[in-house]
Amino acid sequence: MSEERGKGAAILAVLRTRIAEGEYRPGRNLPPQRALAEEFDVSRDTIQRVLEELKIEGWIETRQGSGSKITTTPPIYVARQPKVPPGRVALGPFVARAFAQPIVELDIFTFTSESLDTHMRVQAEAVRTGQIPAPERIAVRMLLPSGAIELPYPRARTPKDVPATAEVQELDRVLQVRTREIIRRHTSSLRNALRNLKTDGLVDEVDVRVVEVPLAPTHKLYLRRGVEGLMGPYKIVERTILMDDDTEIEAWDVLGLGSTLIRLVHDEGDPNAVGTAFMQGWQDWFDACWHRYAPT
Repeated sequence: MSEERGKGAAILAVLRTRIAEGEYRPGRNLPPQRALAEEFDVSRDTIQRVLEELKIEGWIETRQGSGSKITTTPPIYVARQPKVPPGRVALGPFVARAFAQPIVELDIFTFTSESLDTHMRVQAEAVRTGQIPAPERIAVRMLLPSGAIELPYPRARTPKDVPATAEVQELDRVLQVRTREIIRRHTSSLRNALRNLKTDGLVDEVDVRVVEVPLAPTHKLYLRRGVEGLMGPYKIVERTILMDDDTEIEAWDVLGLGSTLIRLVHDEGDPNAVGTAFMQGWQDWFDACWHRYAPT
């Protein structure tokens, strides 16, 4: 019995992290109990106890016959993150390393900032609760797609080479409006979480600036100036998008949460190193876009 309890605690930590990292998305169902039991090699009873704890903590909600669904606003969770070498990594530890410094400087090019919002709120809460020291200064620059351009995704899924009907065009319009709202909501959430640290006297200086550019990202880019960077492509997928009115639209969309990210590190001792070239090239690109499109 004690062994099962120990496994249950470990499973609980894993599931919390998966939700916080965006592997399990808000509003979506967890895998079925049977699948979780098989993955972790435990009984269904153990999984049920873990799910009950997740429900109590506010991570999930359950309905008879509908499984366990991630809540739309999961609680804040800070997991201890080990140091990681260059290569394939997750966003959470990257943001945590930035916030471990006295000066937090981040340059970001992304589509909606949905996953970034989650990790920024995690670190802001860690500062607020004293889990990590408060930085002296936070400076964040973000490039996001302009509202003046027509986004190539999401789009209603239709047969290739078939002209879009009026109905399909309306579905595309609805999907575009939804995406713009996601961008607005997460950008506002991220900005408020950081600015409130200054308002509440926890961080002396907070500067969060967002600039819209006439570009639709094919990838996400995160830079810690002169230190390290993450980059990863958005994967185009076929999926069902659940709208706020519970209608469903079959669409072509891109996945950001849980996408593959590659980490490269600036090597001060080798100007020709791959990481150094990556950091210099993409930092120059970001600075040029900022100079071109940021208000003077």
